[in-house]
Amino acid sequence: MGTLRKLDLLTYLLLILGSIAMVLPFILMCALALSPNDKVLSYPPLLFPTSITSKNFNDVMAAGSFFRYFVNSLLISSITTAGQMVTCSMAGYAFARLEFKAKNAIFFVFLSTMMIPTQVNLVPLFSLMQKLGWVNTYFALIIPGLFSAFGIFLMRQYYLTLPKELEDSGKIDGCTHWGIFWRIFFPLSVPSLAALGIFSFITSWNSFLWPLLVTNSETLRTLPVGLAAFKSSFREITNWSLLMAGTLISVVPAIIVFITGQKYFISGITSGSVKG
Repeated sequence: MGTLRKLDLLTYLLLILGSIAMVLPFILMCALALSPNDKVLSYPPLLFPTSITSKNFNDVMAAGSFFRYFVNSLLISSITTAGQMVTCSMAGYAFARLEFKAKNAIFFVFLSTMMIPTQVNLVPLFSLMQKLGWVNTYFALIIPGLFSAFGIFLMRQYYLTLPKELEDSGKIDGCTHWGIFWRIFFPLSVPSLAALGIFSFITSWNSFLWPLLVTNSETLRTLPVGLAAFKSSFREITNWSLLMAGTLISVVPAIIVFITGQKYFISGITSGSVKG
């Protein structure tokens, strides 16, 4: 018992240290965002600002096209998230409940794409956007993100856990496969859809490399790309207070989405672990 108690204490200590290591940069960002610029480079760094100002947030919102970047990111992330929830749930239902030729082989191909680094796909995907004439348009920012192999896998695993009696009852009532999916399975998949939605929104919201490649117009920039341009817009010395204020604003929507869906998050992730 004594050894187990020591192991538990050691585990909790490691978790606390890990939590501090992850939270500390966020606290420092908040401190810099609330501090005057002349206090930013003070040594040692201040975790709690001696003087608090809201001027940085006002200056960020008034600077350049920051609001436009914010709206672009919100629009793209929302559409991408909604699209993934629809396409992944439909494909997941098909792989879990329908029987068709080469189903397992096709699903294996989908899973294999998860093992390919994102950077490898950038060149062929960019070439495809060029041929379609979608470079520097919202189509290039939205369409590729509407589909996710991970999302299909997540939804398939969830639908496999639902009892076959639900499907049989729908067939007895005269439902087609679409009716069974839309009226029975889709409403029951809220936990997995919430988990998928959180992953999709945060991934799209934080995306930097792809929007940087396919856009060259300031009006189409997303928030991560805009913040990078915002940083480079200062000719001599970067105004870190303004940059941290903009970064803090950009974090808020992702936090709101996670807090809103966190009660479904764990159940959505673990719901597909019962049956494979």
